[in-house]
Amino acid sequence: MKFPKAGVKTGVVFFPAFDWAISANHPEREERLLYTRDQIFEEGLFDVEGITEYPPSLATVEDVERVHLCLPSPEKVVTSSHYISAGGAIAVGEAVMKGEVERGFALVRPPGHHATRVVRGLRGFCVINIEAVMLEYLRKQYGPLRVAIIDTDCHHGDGTQEVYWNDPDTLFISLHQDGRTLYPGTGFPSEFGGPGGYGATLNIPMPPGTGDKGYLYVIDNFVLPVLEDFKPDLVINSAGQDNHFSDPLTNMSLTAKGYAELTRRLSPHLAVLEGGYSVQSALPYVNTGILLALAGLDTSNVIEPLYSPEVSVQSKKTDEFLKELCEMMLYRYENRENLFEESFGDKEYHETTKNLFHDEAGISEHQREKTRICRDCPGVTLLATSAPGYSEDYLITLPLRGCPRCRREAEEAFANASTEEFDTILFQDRPNDVTYKKGGPKPTHTRSRWL
Repeated sequence: MKFPKAGVKTGVVFFPAFDWAISANHPEREERLLYTRDQIFEEGLFDVEGITEYPPSLATVEDVERVHLCLPSPEKVVTSSHYISAGGAIAVGEAVMKGEVERGFALVRPPGHHATRVVRGLRGFCVINIEAVMLEYLRKQYGPLRVAIIDTDCHHGDGTQEVYWNDPDTLFISLHQDGRTLYPGTGFPSEFGGPGGYGATLNIPMPPGTGDKGYLYVIDNFVLPVLEDFKPDLVINSAGQDNHFSDPLTNMSLTAKGYAELTRRLSPHLAVLEGGYSVQSALPYVNTGILLALAGLDTSNVIEPLYSPEVSVQSKKTDEFLKELCEMMLYRYENRENLFEESFGDKEYHETTKNLFHDEAGISEHQREKTRICRDCPGVTLLATSAPGYSEDYLITLPLRGCPRCRREAEEAFANASTEEFDTILFQDRPNDVTYKKGGPKPTHTRSRWL
């Protein structure tokens, strides 16, 4: 197939992680991207003028700790493949920010959108959050970017949601199969953000069987209107592809051509691969469609081997449900200030508890979180975490726009936290881009401050 010059300059990073797999027969294994690579070469896309392949860079421990508390230490839970996967996203993100290309596609694994702030092991095939590590690196280099992350993976992006739960400058929208029917069992309309980022977390749980029509309806009638209002500097697509009709782990009906059209309408600056486990029947064609759409090229000939017009037909009941859901979520978004007053009122702090299960590691975690409701900044967050048989740890986060009062509270909390009570104490001082640590194993290769 011969293509004309790309209408939009597009960068691609490819990293299949040959040396990392959960197991030889696990859905998340190195073969996931090999067929995609073959398809892209077969179509000659790397020969198209305007499509440039970049090598992945290497994320650092500092980059990871800007986002995560890794327990017992980054050295124990983060592999070289994870650093390269995040570094691949960083490389293509920098190419976009420098103006070398207009759009970028990080075709990397392992994935990351189930990775939460506290990392004790694999959650939903994820260890570190690739998009978050990339985004916070870009913010360090290029200033306080206003960013929208649109997660179209079939599974709810619970990790990304948690990382940005209290951040008003990061809009997180997740389109996913209803959590009552699929892991991780979250992602409902009531999950609307913390006090500092209320209304910047938006979830669209979609019925099993939703196809091209439903996804494109939600993009047109919900996502794009919210993006127009939010006015992000950067749009990132967490481009999971397990919503394809042939995926063995899910129950949706998106096609390769539907995903290409979704990408064309969304027009993200960056797409980062997440899930997708129909290794031969879907990924090569969906990834090709995404790349063509990003580059402004024709996608009408993108057809996977198992395609027929019937595979993406959805019920009228699904049509009606999505229409009502989009209308309700737009109303909530437009009235978020009034809903904030109803939810938080004159409270000084918002306190929550929750349980997380690091499924692949078999670790149950209990978290207690306290966030200051601040009118001058998103508010300091104090997070105590424990896991039976493991450790009790403390994460203090001062946000990028942290005010003087919240800084004092964060510094006092760090000073007063005792290693007799907690095994590891981490203070993420985001305005100064430094991470302070007390307790835990002493790091061997990090620029963070160890006390």
